Amino acid sequence: MNDSSWGAPAGTGRGGPDQGPVPAGPAYDRQQAAQTRPMPIVPDVPAGGFQDGHGRGAAHQSGPLFRDETPHEHPQEPMPSPTPPPPPAPSAPRQKKSAGRDLGAAIGVGVGLGAVIIASLFIWKPAFVGVIAVAVVVGLWELTSRLQERKEIKAPLVPLAVGGAAMVVAGYVRGPEGAWVAMALTALAVLVWRMTEPPEGYLKDVTAGVFAAFYVPFLATFVALMLTADDGPQRVLTFLVLTVVSDTGAYAIGWRFGKHKLAPRISPGKTREGLFGAVAFAMAAGALCMQFMIEDGVWWQGLLLGLAVATSATLGDLGESMIKRDLGIKDMGTLLPGHGGIMDRLDSLLPTAPVVWLLFVIFVGSA
Repeated sequence: MNDSSWGAPAGTGRGGPDQGPVPAGPAYDRQQAAQTRPMPIVPDVPAGGFQDGHGRGAAHQSGPLFRDETPHEHPQEPMPSPTPPPPPAPSAPRQKKSAGRDLGAAIGVGVGLGAVIIASLFIWKPAFVGVIAVAVVVGLWELTSRLQERKEIKAPLVPLAVGGAAMVVAGYVRGPEGAWVAMALTALAVLVWRMTEPPEGYLKDVTAGVFAAFYVPFLATFVALMLTADDGPQRVLTFLVLTVVSDTGAYAIGWRFGKHKLAPRISPGKTREGLFGAVAFAMAAGALCMQFMIEDGVWWQGLLLGLAVATSATLGDLGESMIKRDLGIKDMGTLLPGHGGIMDRLDSLLPTAPVVWLLFVIFVGSA
């Protein structure tokens, strides 16, 4: 059937009333043909359109006709493949524990100080007394400076420095009595010197001054007292070796195995394992030193000496940590690279000196 006959008006064209009978075709008569409605004009299918199975133009413009109908007019664009998640960033390598200081500088300074001490100790005893006096004066300067900076406490440095140096010399020359007399005169000088300034803060200034005189020069005087014995250099060297070995053992064992804090509110870095290392190292070194360096010394005395040194050195370190925490500082000074200040090296030596001196007197006498 030709498409042009669809929708032709009655009486015109082929099949009208003025023409012959309608040719054979589909089963409908002339009356039915006249009553047939014209077929609606179907708009042209836009480019890219499709026809369904009945020849009707597919004019879907948006979405399917039914809920369950899948639109076929426009082929679905391929869904973009999901972007794979980025590979996890490689975890940073576990950092090794840090000592918190420049170990190279610390070792270099320690070797240099050790050379000066050994040379002055065994060449000429008075030279080592001078080394003690210099360390005392510098330590007093660091302590009084930090007190003034952080707490506005003005402990008079001049009488402290002069009296501290005199205290060390008096202990070496006159023994314990000379040290006590020099200590008393230094305290008196602090009281008088502070009177030249206004009375505000007098009590705290002189209290800090007397404390500084006892803490630094008076305790250091016991090193000079050890030196007065015939084997004084060996006694002083034993005292220094045991203190250093105690600190080294505490550091080595605590750094490697330390887990349980010893005094977290005072010094978070110290551990019980470190204290055990300090005791073990100091006792071993004490037994060797007493047996082979001290005249009439016995190894078991060295065990007790090492135990006492480890205990007093640890307490001295904690004591200065308390002072530094109260002042809000990490180090007392910066004079010694890798160590801090002089007072940061004297913290364990000062309280250990009278303990070692007393044990030497008990074990082998004072001569």
